[in-house]
Amino acid sequence: MLPPEFAPLMVPFRSLFSKRIFARATTLLVGAVLAVRFRTVAAVLRAVGLAEETNFSSYHRVLSRAHWSAREGARRLLTQLVDRFVPEGPIVIGIDDTIERRWGPRIAARGIYRDPTRSSKGHFVKASGLRWLSASLLAEVSWASRVWALPFLTMLCPSERYRTERGLRHKKLTDWARQALLQVARWLPGRQVVAVADRSFAAIELLAAAAPHVTMITRLRLDAALYDPAPERRRSQVGRPRKKGNRQPSLSSRFSDPNVRWTTVEVSPWYGQSGCKLEIATGTAVWWHPGMPVVPLRWVLVKEPTGTLAPKAFLCTDLRVDPIDVLQWFVRRWTVEVTFAEVRRHLGVETQRQWSDLAILRTTPCLLGLFSIVTLMADRLEANGGLPLRQAAWHRKQHPTFSDALAAVRLHLWQSGDIPRSGPDTETMKIPKALYHRLLNAIAYAT
Repeated sequence: MLPPEFAPLMVPFRSLFSKRIFARATTLLVGAVLAVRFRTVAAVLRAVGLAEETNFSSYHRVLSRAHWSAREGARRLLTQLVDRFVPEGPIVIGIDDTIERRWGPRIAARGIYRDPTRSSKGHFVKASGLRWLSASLLAEVSWASRVWALPFLTMLCPSERYRTERGLRHKKLTDWARQALLQVARWLPGRQVVAVADRSFAAIELLAAAAPHVTMITRLRLDAALYDPAPERRRSQVGRPRKKGNRQPSLSSRFSDPNVRWTTVEVSPWYGQSGCKLEIATGTAVWWHPGMPVVPLRWVLVKEPTGTLAPKAFLCTDLRVDPIDVLQWFVRRWTVEVTFAEVRRHLGVETQRQWSDLAILRTTPCLLGLFSIVTLMADRLEANGGLPLRQAAWHRKQHPTFSDALAAVRLHLWQSGDIPRSGPDTETMKIPKALYHRLLNAIAYAT
């Protein structure tokens, strides 16, 4: 089913499945790439010409009943991504959550959440669905000339109602993030792992748990209670040692403090710009709150000389990291949002219709992981001759996007079959009748 160029990518996953299940999983993979709009099992089977397959339920059972470990699959996918795109140096991981809008009484784990893509500071929008926490490798894709977020591990974060009804302790989003980051650190021994996340993950408990294993970089509240490190304990001191020193001035007050030393730097890239001049100030402190552990951190304040950018504060749990690296690594986080949009637009996330709990747990992580697998496939095609760009008079692309990568992989899958040609010097091409009808159906039911 897979052409020789792509078959080696699936070899690490072979031992996860039995021989029969692996063949069906490979068929579902190819069909998920070739299918358009919907990613139901029925649509996937039609895409690979199995619309008349009477044993179609066996393909449903790959997701709903077959024994295989999605977590082990995530580890093997991460290994391939790191070997190809980050063979050396720090490994930057993006952590973020997304809402899969799903309805129906049989989707037990769904809840009501704030919709981050439709809400704003003055407008609150709620969404019903499943909340997923995704970990992505933020790596430079050389042929795309930019950083892509490549998902490899996606976890379902059930609603509080779902956990309470089953007598389970509710786990906050930061609890799931802690488990994901510690798992990634165990998968990558000996490598420096840097995790970037938005301000919702700037929780003292999460930072304290992850800091010994992962360098955490997030946004920091301007009113955070920061202190000097605790002074050394004197021999004559009685009682418990101090956790902190004197209270430092608030970060918001430092923007107007004439004694703060500001340095002008150029950060490249910066949110879609090739470069941006910023003024930064940095220092070290410990973040503490009553009843919480103490977290040493480096804070970085950022403002734009023209005043168009709102003042921001960032934190890094590794005090030795250069503040410019902190900003450059954090900017990569935005590509996670781009990937979430791409998987909805091109890979059919939110169009699948599985109802069993196990199939729900597997389908969305597989579709997000498909983004990374397609990228690996396109990387092999690019190494063998480059990726074609879809050009137009109103848009001259300089580098491939994910839609170009997906189109190239699809074309290669369509052409990998035995398609005889009429001759080398003619524009007429012979095509098997079955393939002809598959292509017509794919076009006719594209929307």
